[in-house]
Amino acid sequence: MTEIILKEGKEESLKRFHPWVFSGAIKKIKGKVEEGDLVQVFDSQHNYMGVGHFQNSSIAVRILSFEDANIDKNYWENRIRKAYEVRQSLGLLRDDNNTFRLIHGEGDAIPGLIVDIYDGTAIMQAHSAGIHYMRKEIAEAIRKVLGDSIKTIYYKSETTLPYKAGIENGNEYLFGKNNSNVAIENGLKFVIDWEKGQKTGFFIDQRENRSLLEKYSKGKSVLNMFCYTGGFSCYAMRGGAVSVDSVDSSGKAIDIVNQNIAMNFGNDPRHHSYTTDAFKFLDDIQDKYDLIILDPPAFAKHKDVLRNALQGYKKLNAKAFEQIKPGGILFTFSCSQAVNKEQFRLAVFSAAAQSKRNVRILHQLSQPADHPINIYHPEGEYLKGLVLYVE
Repeated sequence: MTEIILKEGKEESLKRFHPWVFSGAIKKIKGKVEEGDLVQVFDSQHNYMGVGHFQNSSIAVRILSFEDANIDKNYWENRIRKAYEVRQSLGLLRDDNNTFRLIHGEGDAIPGLIVDIYDGTAIMQAHSAGIHYMRKEIAEAIRKVLGDSIKTIYYKSETTLPYKAGIENGNEYLFGKNNSNVAIENGLKFVIDWEKGQKTGFFIDQRENRSLLEKYSKGKSVLNMFCYTGGFSCYAMRGGAVSVDSVDSSGKAIDIVNQNIAMNFGNDPRHHSYTTDAFKFLDDIQDKYDLIILDPPAFAKHKDVLRNALQGYKKLNAKAFEQIKPGGILFTFSCSQAVNKEQFRLAVFSAAAQSKRNVRILHQLSQPADHPINIYHPEGEYLKGLVLYVE
């Protein structure tokens, strides 16, 4: 196995169990190495630091184990079993809930891997070439650990694999082919388009925040911006909202919203959907809504566009503050990993000040427990949210 030798002093982060080795920390590579290869990492005194996948990028190595471990089928089964036990302890496997995240990258000590479960279908997503090359072994480990509950494993990584790796085939069925694409979250049914939808087909990370919204929805007129497949809309309907409007620029997303509403509530006249640009829709909503959800796609996927992203969050929230009813509730989110909690809060606060409305923080929100954050890898905390009361 190829050896990576670090520059003097560059091992300190690994001693603190941070799972990334940056390219600038490398002094020497002993042997030939290709994208996705397993490599061993040593400090400048040749003390063993860990084993992981090599990548031709600023993050040069993603550490899989800080011990001298064999990355074989036993390794994958052990890591997946530990992750599954956490989900079982969280009470996520129930008759009224068959939707959860099984593997959350660094949060489950498997950097580069995401696995979401939808009623017996496992959707695997790789963010590194190393995980891609081991996808079949990982799929077998998932089947071994979860047993007969897994009917289908779909590998969806076409848009997440590093482009420098030159990998052409990023999407395929690795096991089975489930004919049903309906999953249940907290008793609500949702169509999951894992083949063509965003991410793995659904945003599981908002599950607990959707439940919180349900509690605030009774008697409210609700606007769900960037609604995607209508998760927040369905919870608001069940919570007793008097009206729910779902807005998204994607006609295909709106089609699925309408299916989800119909599956759960039939032809309920409280719901309306709109295929239009979010900023245009917010230009003139005329004091119509007393609960607004702003859950946009990531405005900043890397730090080079951070300034523009923060301006985008400020502009979006300012529009909501200006037009929400007095006594209204605003649920506002950022899923941009490049934007930290303080930066997002400052953007929202600046928007509130611009609107000259009195605003109180009711809740500070994050990702749910099946999207765990490795305490040694704070970068894993990507979802940020605020629930605000607007006078």
